[in-house]
Amino acid sequence: MAAVSEDDLADNPYVEDPPTEFDPVGDLDEDSAREQAEQLREAIRYHDHRYYVETDPVIGDRTYDALFSRLQDLEGAFDLDTAGSPTQRVGGEPLTELGEVEHVAPMRSIDQSGEAEAVREFDRRVRDRLAESGYDGEVRYFCEPKFDGLSVEIVYEDGRYQRAATRGDGEVGEDVTENVRTIASVPQRLRGDYPDRLVVRGEVYIPRDAFTAFNRERVEAGEDPFANPRNAAAGTLRQLDPSVTARRPLSIFFFGVLDASVDFPSHSDLHERLPEWGLRVCDRLRVVDDIEAAIDYRDDQLAARDDLDYEIDGVVLKVDDIGACDRLGTTARAPRWAFAYKFPARKEETTLRDVVVQVGRTGRLTPVALLDPVEVGGVTVSRASLHNPSLVAELGVGVGDRVRIKRAGDVIPEVVEVVESAGDGHFEFPETCPVCDSVVERDGPMAFCTGGLSCPAQRERAVEHYASRDALDIEGLGEKAVAQLLDAGLVSDPADLYDLSVEALADLEGWGETSARNLVEAVEGTREPALADFLVALGIPEVGGVTARNLATEFGSFEAIHEAADEGDREAFEAVPDVGPVVADAIVEFFQGAGNRDVLDRLLDHVDPQDAEATGGEALEGLTFVFTGSLDGYTRSDAQELVERHGGSATSSVSGNTDYLVLGSNPGQRKREDAADNDVDELDEAAFEALLDARGVL
Repeated sequence: MAAVSEDDLADNPYVEDPPTEFDPVGDLDEDSAREQAEQLREAIRYHDHRYYVETDPVIGDRTYDALFSRLQDLEGAFDLDTAGSPTQRVGGEPLTELGEVEHVAPMRSIDQSGEAEAVREFDRRVRDRLAESGYDGEVRYFCEPKFDGLSVEIVYEDGRYQRAATRGDGEVGEDVTENVRTIASVPQRLRGDYPDRLVVRGEVYIPRDAFTAFNRERVEAGEDPFANPRNAAAGTLRQLDPSVTARRPLSIFFFGVLDASVDFPSHSDLHERLPEWGLRVCDRLRVVDDIEAAIDYRDDQLAARDDLDYEIDGVVLKVDDIGACDRLGTTARAPRWAFAYKFPARKEETTLRDVVVQVGRTGRLTPVALLDPVEVGGVTVSRASLHNPSLVAELGVGVGDRVRIKRAGDVIPEVVEVVESAGDGHFEFPETCPVCDSVVERDGPMAFCTGGLSCPAQRERAVEHYASRDALDIEGLGEKAVAQLLDAGLVSDPADLYDLSVEALADLEGWGETSARNLVEAVEGTREPALADFLVALGIPEVGGVTARNLATEFGSFEAIHEAADEGDREAFEAVPDVGPVVADAIVEFFQGAGNRDVLDRLLDHVDPQDAEATGGEALEGLTFVFTGSLDGYTRSDAQELVERHGGSATSSVSGNTDYLVLGSNPGQRKREDAADNDVDELDEAAFEALLDARGVL
């Protein structure tokens, strides 16, 4: 379908000075409703473009809201097809999980530094490589801000929005199609003479003013404020309920093309074309003739940084001529034609009013400075990390001191120095846990409560961790629910979860019989967990997912692990891949801790960790597989695990050592090209299963 031109909109009554009063919906027949709805859709798309891309709206917010509401009424009353309609921005049905999407082209990171000499060295490398390639054109740089948000890939086919994905690992990202659809500055249809296929890269962010207002609402509602706009944007984009995303003030800048059915001579030309298609770009762009001018550009953006309504943490310099970029090529992780010149981290001063000691899930004690609120990087900071008791002593920090605050990595606030001492001496770290009064032990610069699961603070976090997605993934048992259960006295540790009843839960504020029954059933579903998942859920210090899987593989059963720990057999644990003396000590100490043993014994009255599956032999020994696209019968991790369990290898990239490329739906083109270059056989899912069957795996 061709895009609607400005001329086509001339007769649309909802473009210029539109009416806001309408005849009752019930007075319209279906044809009239359908025609009016289509006019409203085109007009709303036009107004979105004027507001978000051109920043030059021609109608007021109330008028826009009236048009939008009328369109919703028409679509609902006449059950009109809403595919691609602006009304879909309010969010669709909640998702059960975010799927994975393989990118059309790799979303690479770029080399970076905060030093001017590193930027000049980048320029020397560019000019030397181009000279060696025979390039005789001028080297000019396209300069743009480096946005501090979340990078996404967005695919348009025939001008229509198709899908969106986060950057992920650069090859595979999370499918956030429905969430990105709700962002008003992301067009559902392109404008003008757009290419048949266009895959663009953009940065999703929350404007500063909107972030401040949004955080104020959260505090007034009794919720914790977000730490910074980037974290808020990332968390919002990964919501499973798109309607939640729709209520949060996300915006986007588009800054690159990953794939297109048209060519661009330069990055500056590319950025001129994007707005013609309705894609919003930043206006703080500059093409310069040499690297010194690029450095000047960076300094200009640093000076203007605090006046912008969006966060930037540096600038990106790109060789403007795309033909020259093609000659320069890329490394495995980054293009050779681009460089990020970072800003220094922000530092601000304020008064430290108190120091509190937080107790973490593993018992680690972290001192936290409570501060007079201070704005650091557009974020009002009222607390900052002091990391550990050794740093407190090193800084000599005390209550009442004037301190300097920095955002580490431009994100996490921390105290970096005392500017003016109040004279009362530095904060004395407690010798006993502030929650349970157990003895505090030092381990190098860090301090730990020895109370284990007998410590209420550790128990609360242990319950949260036990139910978390990385552990046993108990749906409906998030941080707020856990706190409510502890406050009500229904739960004090993970073992108590298995004694919860529908009746007791249903009596809690905000709960009903349905939500109570769902939680009880979700807990029931964890009575026979996989061994590795159970080990992760216990929250053993130093034991994450990889270590837990290695322990499960080597020991086979929970009883064997328990017995080795009881006997203090550290050598048995150190024989496990990736387990050294520190991890072995942590495992033994966890199982031998009196508080932990009590909880664990009660937990095992309800839970039967399943023995790890033995390997399936060597049916696939010597074969290497790479998977691309989405398989119907397996998740990618399940397919890789199946191959490895039967003696084969599963890698992420195609090489001369690859035997088979297994194709799911929407396979990555680059992997297929690599397979062709390396003469690697391709298998669809049916052929893959036939191979497994022939080798006795299935």
